[in-house]
Amino acid sequence: MKGLLFNIQKFSIGDGPGIRTTVFFKGCPLRCLWCHNPESQRGVPERIFHAERCAHCGRCRGVAAKDDRFFCLHGARELCGREWESDEVLREVLKDRDFYETSGGGLTLSGGEPLAQFLFARELLQKAHSAGLHTALETCGYAPAGQLEEIAGWTDLFLYDYKETDPIRHRDFTGVGNRLILENLALLGRLGKPVILRCPIVPGCNDRPDHFAAIAALANAHPTIERVELAPYHSFGEQKYPTLGRRLPAFSVPDEEQKRAWLAAVSENCAKPVAFTG
Repeated sequence: MKGLLFNIQKFSIGDGPGIRTTVFFKGCPLRCLWCHNPESQRGVPERIFHAERCAHCGRCRGVAAKDDRFFCLHGARELCGREWESDEVLREVLKDRDFYETSGGGLTLSGGEPLAQFLFARELLQKAHSAGLHTALETCGYAPAGQLEEIAGWTDLFLYDYKETDPIRHRDFTGVGNRLILENLALLGRLGKPVILRCPIVPGCNDRPDHFAAIAALANAHPTIERVELAPYHSFGEQKYPTLGRRLPAFSVPDEEQKRAWLAAVSENCAKPVAFTG
């Protein structure tokens, strides 16, 4: 089986326990305004143009610019996303088995949204689990409940995104409501699956006292949520938007004082550990 990926990141230490390999799936049902991986959103290969690398040599004019096989000598044009077979991915992941065993790490599926390519994600998790690897799935939770229930048998840990409490704001920020996401989080609790609740915090969007209180209440209500991880907005993804011909809304990067205040606001009423991602 083949799946469309846009990156395989080795020595990842922020996507679950230990040293891990994170496999990034292309395609996502959400359109978060602050997305730092915009190249992950569309479930098709995309041409990326790095204007700062262009030498204006003219080789890419005409037909060549539309040919996915075209290779730019200066790295100004590249194709984001290619198909991988599950065995091919697993071979790449298993190259670092020694690091997983000594650190308690393993494989993490991320994106985009892995469940948008459910059959491929399921097959990859099955094979990784059979190979003795610890498996983690980062998900926005916006998927049919049956898919989540089926894939849970081969997933040791869920990194579960919780972006906004208010359903209207959630739709404004991401393009979808949050009812299904909350229902699927409850489903994982009934299945007894360990969950890390990951919460992006964006100034001017969801940095509100009621949302912080709701994060704590949600963590307290679900016994299998092990901890809460806050992900303050950062600007690392901003430079990606022009390469895709898109524009990112202007968001401010929080300073250390703001981030400490957010951490304190969630921790105040949360019975679970609260920390920043990474």
